[in-house]
Amino acid sequence: MTEVLLALFAGAIVGILFSLIKLPLPAPPVLSGIAGIFGIYLGGMAYSWIIERFFS
Repeated sequence: MTEVLLALFAGAIVGILFSLIKLPLPAPPVLSGIAGIFGIYLGGMAYSWIIERFFS
C-alpha cells in the first residue's frame, strides 16, 4: 500500500510541475493508458507463467 501512495504522490507532484510550466501532461489518454498498463501487467504475468510451466 505504501508503494501505491508514494506513486500517487509522485504523480501528483509531476502533474503540478508540468501544469505550472505549461507543458502537456506526460500521460496517455485515460482509457488507453489504463488499457496499456493492464496489458503490460498481463504480459508480465504471462511471461512468468510460461517460464514456470515450460522451462522449470
